[in-house]
Amino acid sequence: MTQRSLQLDDALYQYLLDVSLRESPLLARLRAETAQLSEARWQIAPEQGQFMALLVRLVGARRIVEVGTFTGYSAICLADAMGPQGQLICCDLPGDYNATARRYFAEAGLVERIQWRLGPALDSLAALEHEGQGDFDLIFVDADKANYPTYLEQALRLLRQGGLLLFDNTLWSGRVLQPQPDSADTRAIQALNRALKDDARVELSLLPLGDGLTLCRKR
Repeated sequence: MTQRSLQLDDALYQYLLDVSLRESPLLARLRAETAQLSEARWQIAPEQGQFMALLVRLVGARRIVEVGTFTGYSAICLADAMGPQGQLICCDLPGDYNATARRYFAEAGLVERIQWRLGPALDSLAALEHEGQGDFDLIFVDADKANYPTYLEQALRLLRQGGLLLFDNTLWSGRVLQPQPDSADTRAIQALNRALKDDARVELSLLPLGDGLTLCRKR
């Protein structure tokens, strides 16, 4: 019986990928291309993308918001899993990587399922609320960490009851253990994690997947 999560060394992590990862050639190419960018650390792990696609299928998600799209790896995982009747709204800042995402969306045949909202994500989410949009099935947040506590409140207003909210990087490469961090990003993730622990509005699980993935089911 194991009483704590297993720590993966490089060999065991490679074994995990070898026996479980079903990454398409397109996603593999996108991941390799993204690895050449200076912002490559923003890329989610491939097993995390596969896990999130499974969550989409498990909850039957058809309306999804992604906050932080980058080159589009996670968006492809989500949009492909939700099926042709689904809609994914991608909120991100304008950047050169938008073109990479658009190119791969087109190659994957997912353009019709994806709507872009380029600009500060807080403004994009506020606009969705103002437009009367809501009852989203799933929201994935992987953007500016300093605003994570604010994203929590906005996302809960946009989610349907029973909807799923995912926060990426909630273990923050261990920096969440710093007692008095100088980084506003670290402080915000710490604040989010503490707040979620006792937030009666959600059911909660923080998984040691990637850099930490927090799952919140809206009650």
